[in-house]
Amino acid sequence: MDIPPAIAAVAPDGQLTPAQRRHILIDICRRRIRPGTGSSLEFLRRRTAMNPWPDLRPVLQGIPWVVVGAVATRAYMPERATKDLDILVRREDGDQVWERLEAAGYTLVTRLAVPGFLAHSPEGVEVDVVLGDYPWLDEALAHPRQDPAGFPVLDLPYLVLMKLESSRALDVADLSRMLGLASNEELARVRMIVARYAPTEVEDLESLIYLGHLEVPNSDCVFDQPVVQS
Repeated sequence: MDIPPAIAAVAPDGQLTPAQRRHILIDICRRRIRPGTGSSLEFLRRRTAMNPWPDLRPVLQGIPWVVVGAVATRAYMPERATKDLDILVRREDGDQVWERLEAAGYTLVTRLAVPGFLAHSPEGVEVDVVLGDYPWLDEALAHPRQDPAGFPVLDLPYLVLMKLESSRALDVADLSRMLGLASNEELARVRMIVARYAPTEVEDLESLIYLGHLEVPNSDCVFDQPVVQS
């Protein structure tokens, strides 16, 4: 595949860093986005847990953990499809987490590209266990949010940090939508945490907030009651 000129101008070999990918995507959105959304505000404000995922609360009781990745976003925006459940634990808890999962019938599949491992639940559901040592991890694990199913979810400011670091196209889309739906109070906390732990990303954060608000112009959103699939 030929490298497009806009990509080659940034990375002649086509190997973009996460930050470069994010900058290109933000630039494309800035040039092409128009105010408004293709979805109703009622839909955007709904918080659902329609996709069933393994309930790890009894398995990992006593070990701090949170849902991250695509499943975590359903606490902050409309639920979207994904093939696996990602959880984040302290790196030093990794062995104990695996012992608990193995005892519950999980099977080890492979190591992840980042520190962690992929396991299959007894029903065959993919569960990615990320072993973290982020400087913010202890405070994030101490104050999780809950999603509509009651699972512990990474609080929005720290989820934003993780998605800024990854910066795949889906991550950038998730960021703009979550930030567009966030209240002014939530955005203040996001700005504070990003400035503290990733100050070089503040400019991109503001661009993503702006793009999110073009889609969802009202920032202080009142959400409907969550819907949980029984």
